[in-house]
Amino acid sequence: MPATRLVLITSFIVLLIGCDRPPTGEADHSLHDHSQGSHGVMNHASMESSLGAADAPHALQFLDTMIAHHERAIDMALLANTRSQRNEIKTLTQVIIDEQRREIAEMRSWRTKWFGEAKSAVNVEFPGMKTGTTGMDTVKLARLKANEFDVEFIKQMIPHHEGAIEMAKALRSDDRYPELQKLADSLIISQSAEIEQMRGWLAVWSVTAK
Repeated sequence: MPATRLVLITSFIVLLIGCDRPPTGEADHSLHDHSQGSHGVMNHASMESSLGAADAPHALQFLDTMIAHHERAIDMALLANTRSQRNEIKTLTQVIIDEQRREIAEMRSWRTKWFGEAKSAVNVEFPGMKTGTTGMDTVKLARLKANEFDVEFIKQMIPHHEGAIEMAKALRSDDRYPELQKLADSLIISQSAEIEQMRGWLAVWSVTAK
């Protein structure tokens, strides 16, 4: 085979191989695992802090971390709202969905107003964040039915609420953000009441499960 023809064939093969690779600097996302577990339910128990979150302003850490915390509660509540057969759970979860979506909208609005385009400051070391998310296992929850589902939902949601209360109490008082302190105070009251309600149900329904 003439040398010129061999060079052309070799160049063509190299070009074809190069076309199958992602461009320089871009990740090959086809290799990443995007699995959400059984029934398409994502397990939120494991979570990492945003880069440099601990150095961000305390109020910004609270906003971003509480938003992430609320989003996980909403995921659980949406699942329970469609799975549970008890009106008590359906009513509670609808309240959680409605109230926490509203609070997320408020916090996102304040974030933009106070911190502009600041980078994410989700901090899993923020007091209460681990308390609220470590025991969450929506994949396990999705596998359960009837009374077992309701009992497990409550067992996961109580510490999640307790974590939110701990976060709210850890918010540093700052005259620049009175709306934020008002939200924290309201959250402590409402979620404390919901915890007591859930504990009452758990005492009865746990006996039913035996």
